[in-house]
Amino acid sequence: MPCIKKKRRKNSRQEQLNVLSSGPGKFRDFFMEKDTSKQFKPSLGLLDATMLVAGSMIGSGIFIVSAEIARNVGGAGTLLLMWILAGVVTLIAALSYGELSGMFPKAGGQYVYLREAYNPFVAFLFGWTQFGVIQTGTIAAVAVAFAKFTAYLIPAFSEQNVLFHIAWFKISGAQVLAIISIILLTYINSRGVKNGKIIQTTFTLTKILSLLGLIVFGFLTGAKAEVWNANWQNAWQFSNIANVNGQTVTTLLSGLALFGAIAVSMKGTLFSSDAWNNVTFIAAEIKNPEKNIGRALFLGTSIVTIVYVAANVMYLAVLPFNEIAFAANDRVGVAAAEKIFGNNGSLIVAVMIMISTFGCNNGLILAGARIYYTMAKDGLFFKGAGQLNAFSVPGRGLWIQCVWASALCLTGSYNDLLAMVIFGVLVFYVLTITGIYILRRKRPDIARSYKAFGYPVLPMVYILAATALAILLLIFESNYTLPGLGIILLGIPVYYIAKSRMRI
Repeated sequence: MPCIKKKRRKNSRQEQLNVLSSGPGKFRDFFMEKDTSKQFKPSLGLLDATMLVAGSMIGSGIFIVSAEIARNVGGAGTLLLMWILAGVVTLIAALSYGELSGMFPKAGGQYVYLREAYNPFVAFLFGWTQFGVIQTGTIAAVAVAFAKFTAYLIPAFSEQNVLFHIAWFKISGAQVLAIISIILLTYINSRGVKNGKIIQTTFTLTKILSLLGLIVFGFLTGAKAEVWNANWQNAWQFSNIANVNGQTVTTLLSGLALFGAIAVSMKGTLFSSDAWNNVTFIAAEIKNPEKNIGRALFLGTSIVTIVYVAANVMYLAVLPFNEIAFAANDRVGVAAAEKIFGNNGSLIVAVMIMISTFGCNNGLILAGARIYYTMAKDGLFFKGAGQLNAFSVPGRGLWIQCVWASALCLTGSYNDLLAMVIFGVLVFYVLTITGIYILRRKRPDIARSYKAFGYPVLPMVYILAATALAILLLIFESNYTLPGLGIILLGIPVYYIAKSRMRI
């Protein structure tokens, strides 16, 4: 027996030497797996993963964005076309990510895909932008949206209720409630993934059913044939409409102006459908991730696309087109609900948006910390973010995210921050999907439980469409896209500072 034990120890040392000599990638993976006493626990099934995809996508955009789109494209048919195109493009991207998730079912998701397809530098720029603005800025914006609509029921949480004001800095009731909601959801998710799972599944199912209820009641009680017929006159004519002294002024679009209007409209629809990739960040906690992530991406994005298009068809059946385009504060959902339910409509939609935004933020908070966990393991983020707590979740990463998201709530500029990174988000989606072509050549031997649907044509369609959209946004919204590019580029010196600290 002693001889056997000695032999096993020798073999174990030899295995370590083999790993050390096989390259930096395997060296890192060896210590990520062996040099920790805690591991992520796969406890999320297909339903949970699907609810994370759908729940992270559905926020407040479906109740608001259609107004801006209507003003930009000017017709019922073109309005629906923008939502359908966004759904198709999102679905193509999600199905493409299915191949990558099957290859690398690890915590960090898209960060890992970029690291493996390119290098740690490109992956870091993605993670830097996610932490600096995209993930945390979205959490802040969604939290304030939750607070703003809570003010319908409790006016003390209104943005107009200023609790503290000194010079240019002020804190409103909405900001306080937003921060409280972020802290609450962070605490719940720091106590284990099962707690976040319960909230995510419950709230996502509730908001999907609520949206379906609004759509059904809209068709049954609010729809009017004369409104529908009027909306479909000149429905496919691209035009810009404006309200000038109470009169609607219509300008037909052509040439570059037409493409600019499409780009601005697609910006709204695509980012009302964004955050579907969050499910890839928690791959290590999903059962059978090689298959279930791809399935969840397909099911979640399909469900949301169908609901979004149906909601806009309902808007067109209930509201005259001008009332969609010029809804008060762009709140198309409220305007439709008031036609359907009368004076109680605004309260009904307020509760729906409260449920929607709270559930959306739970998914964003749950998933985001897994990126920072993997970055920390690579030595590119705060060391504590790479540790799992007693509940097998990256607790410190969750609280670091909480602090920065709460700070963004106080700046009052979170919506501007989100607009700035639209260009960056498209860049990283394009880079990630391009990574499929690179990995097919670079790593042909790796197991692929899924292959990108329609490869090589459909992924290339997405790459070309997203690239064109990014260029158009650079032209027509440079005030936001250029500073957004600056935020990404700021990550370059931060990366080399982090690398230099690793060598010390």
